[in-house]
Amino acid sequence: MVDEINGLPEGTEGGHARTRTRSARGGRAARRSARENAAPVSFPYIQRNLPPFEVLNEEAMDIIENNADRILEEIGIEFRDDEEALQMWRDAGADVRGERVHFPQGLCRELMKTVPSRFTQHARNPGRSVSIGDNSTVFAPVYGPPFVRDLEGERRYATLEDFQNFVKMAYMAPAMHHSGGTVCEPVDIPVNKRHLDMLYTHIKYSDKPFMGSVTAPERAEDSVEMAKILFGEEFVDQNCVLISLININSPLVMDDTMLGALKVYARANQACIISPFIVGGAMSPVTVAGTLTQVLAEAQAAIAFSQLCRKGAPVVMGTFATSISMQTGSPAFGTPEPAQVLLGAAQFARKFNIPFRSGGSLCGSKVPDAQAAYESANTLWPAVQGGVNFMLHSAGWLEGGLVSSYEKFVMDCDQLAAMQKFTSGVDVSEDGQAMGAIREVGPGNHYLGCDHTQANFKTAFYRSELADNNSFEQWEAEGSKPIEARARETAKKWIAEHQAPELDPAIDAALLKFIKEKKDSMPDSNT
Repeated sequence: MVDEINGLPEGTEGGHARTRTRSARGGRAARRSARENAAPVSFPYIQRNLPPFEVLNEEAMDIIENNADRILEEIGIEFRDDEEALQMWRDAGADVRGERVHFPQGLCRELMKTVPSRFTQHARNPGRSVSIGDNSTVFAPVYGPPFVRDLEGERRYATLEDFQNFVKMAYMAPAMHHSGGTVCEPVDIPVNKRHLDMLYTHIKYSDKPFMGSVTAPERAEDSVEMAKILFGEEFVDQNCVLISLININSPLVMDDTMLGALKVYARANQACIISPFIVGGAMSPVTVAGTLTQVLAEAQAAIAFSQLCRKGAPVVMGTFATSISMQTGSPAFGTPEPAQVLLGAAQFARKFNIPFRSGGSLCGSKVPDAQAAYESANTLWPAVQGGVNFMLHSAGWLEGGLVSSYEKFVMDCDQLAAMQKFTSGVDVSEDGQAMGAIREVGPGNHYLGCDHTQANFKTAFYRSELADNNSFEQWEAEGSKPIEARARETAKKWIAEHQAPELDPAIDAALLKFIKEKKDSMPDSNT
């Protein structure tokens, strides 16, 4: 007979089967102990075996692309406070009027042809290097919040210790492929010096790839110099070891800070994520097609400019899009329209044969609650199904990007591990077909004891390390802990058990010397 509550053969694992539940506790405890004492597991970056979902048909693609061409030619893009950039556009054949650049039809797409369709970002541990483009997906942490929600549940300004903790957690999380960049803003360090501490933290406490600083051109230069100390000058010139986020100041503006950082990284052959920053209704039209048109125009202009800096420099086309509450003016996350923008922009990136970036596990919730989970799921799923190659903000984001949350970081990483399994596709090998199991079991029996199940039970299904699927009695006996509490315990465990990967002492000393000399060369500043 079958237990109708649990869908299992009677007498196996059920909430009402007290004897079985009690006897199983020792086995579960042993399995949990084995997991807890195992060495940290690290999954490789994803190579998707599922086709991307497409939201636009060919007619819609043509309409949006033609409208983007009209924006580029008739309205133009402003390149502010950067005479060098304007002269580069004049030399390339653009019509420059003041600070506004008008692009002859086809100029941007012609320049974009030299962008590599796929590139490797090298990590100091070669086994952690990631491939960005084509069918790959790389998960990277939350980026930019000035606040944290800490392990005591307090919302406060982030510190360097918080920054170090998030880098450690990203290193320990199996499904996190990248160390990220500004995982939170360490506000206890002067603005003009904190990038040095952040970069050193990524290098010291992780051997996964990481991001450079973009808050000023000279900080981008420091990032490249520290990368040269770590990897060697010639290697950096010929290979990508940094990836950095260049936001377009939508609508239709490239400001001098972003332009300066873009020039530094592109000329150094380091990757830039060119990403319009869109809050629909405020920074773009209220419609999906209108927003996509603007995104396409902005992204093409900046990507093309990167190739004026250095042909073949790696670039990722990105978009960050969310809607706005027309009642309060606040950004809203997990809504349908930004998902459509993401999916549509991804289609254009594939058409241009350029890697694509988007987020992530985004939400507007103030705490890691049901709202946070629903909204994050509604942004994570389109990103996975849309074929995003570099997924920033994949874990830890709260409160519209103002807060990095320890608990939510762990909760999101649990879902990233599930996405790792989902994107592997459907196994139709002989073992995946399971015909031998079906023959062995026959009508009316169950599969629990058959040879195929016994051979595959350890890896047959994704098993969350965080969700509680035990009986009510078992959950109650273990303290009635909600998922946030279990996530808090995991965060503490990851931080406590983290061991920094070995770093060559000579390189470490050279980095510390560079940092000291840089800090000593300038007074503290909050700008």
